[in-house]
Amino acid sequence: MASYTVFAPPLKAGETVPNTDRFVFVRDGFHFWGMVFAPLWLLRYRLWLEFIAFLVVGTAIQIGAQLATGSDDIGMIVGILLAILIGLEGSTLRRWKYSRMGWRNVGVVVGDDREMAEQRFFDSWVQRDDIEVSPSPQPWTPSLTGSVPRVPLNQGVIGLFPEPRAVR
Repeated sequence: MASYTVFAPPLKAGETVPNTDRFVFVRDGFHFWGMVFAPLWLLRYRLWLEFIAFLVVGTAIQIGAQLATGSDDIGMIVGILLAILIGLEGSTLRRWKYSRMGWRNVGVVVGDDREMAEQRFFDSWVQRDDIEVSPSPQPWTPSLTGSVPRVPLNQGVIGLFPEPRAVR
């Protein structure tokens, strides 16, 4: 099962609840096509800044390797490692893009595929009573009046370690 991060778009004028048709589910994990076709994959997901950085870093590495060794082997190896990095961190780049654009992270859901993840997310979304998403979230403040679960002090064992006075 894969985990998906769910992003809600910024609210338009007059909206109190985000348009669920525009929600984006970003799968966490390795992106094979992001590794094999890194520049095209970046363009497909409209990661313009990341695409430019990929080109600049890739070109700088190629030129630096050519000047340092006179061989293209190191540049090719580093290019492959850069492509693997895009495959590994592609979902992080997408999440970063949505955060930059003002989209809100509204949850994480697990599913066999995106359709199952969407079904599970919206099933729980409909049952929630705090669906309204405000444009500027209020910071969380801990409540001083809430109850704290009490743990008995003398249970004899904490985790796997017995008390120091215990008989061996």
